[in-house]
Amino acid sequence: MADPHHAPDSPDAYGHDAYVRGTQHIEEQATTFAMFMGMAKWGSLLIAALLTFLVMWFQPAGSFFGGVIAAAVLLVAGWWFLKSDKKAQH
Repeated sequence: MADPHHAPDSPDAYGHDAYVRGTQHIEEQATTFAMFMGMAKWGSLLIAALLTFLVMWFQPAGSFFGGVIAAAVLLVAGWWFLKSDKKAQH
């Protein structure tokens, strides 16, 4: 049961501070989330380009240079579409 003699912002009997919504600092969480999203975005592009290169190279009647060209086109197009807009950042 709640003890009416304790202030809401004072530590409880176990030494824990009472949680007050909106008071926690989330800079580390925001930075970690941004890093994860960037790694997922650019990692996915690299994996897609690698798979495109390998498929174009090892398909029947495929060629190494055809795979390189297709992967390069995919990398350039992916970079163009995935780059972050500086105006859109908070």
